[in-house]
Amino acid sequence: MKEELEELPKKAKEKHAENKKFFTKLRKRPPKNLDYVMSELHEAEFEKTDCLTCANCCKTTGPLFTNTDVDRIAKHFRTKPSKFIDQYLRVDEENDYVLKEVPCTFLGTYNYCSIYNVRPKACREFPHTDRKKFHQISNLTLKNVAICPAAFNIVEEMKKKVKL
Repeated sequence: MKEELEELPKKAKEKHAENKKFFTKLRKRPPKNLDYVMSELHEAEFEKTDCLTCANCCKTTGPLFTNTDVDRIAKHFRTKPSKFIDQYLRVDEENDYVLKEVPCTFLGTYNYCSIYNVRPKACREFPHTDRKKFHQISNLTLKNVAICPAAFNIVEEMKKKVKL
């Protein structure tokens, strides 16, 4: 997995122009069955991918924290949301709550998440490859293929299956 992660940014960069062109076409004319195809590709990939062997998303990027996430996690820690924010979060350029630092503070031994049951929505849904109206998040997907080997594989399979 270590070698695969080291190669991933390079592979994603090599495929970037091709992927961008594909997603531009996809946004203009998404197939009717796209959500179904993406769900199938996502499930097939995650039957053979174990996120605990990787956790690159937790090591290199930080999720957005919604107010609902903040409230839920603060409750988990039995603290006030404002105290949780002060301790762990900052406001980014887009006025969103994000982690003060990466790797994620909550990433533990053997790539386990110490707040897994109450983790942010962005973490639960990552890499967003089984999302409804997938064609609307192509810019996010272009970023995620450089972070997540599973997202990279899903997009490569998608380009084979989805004819534009």
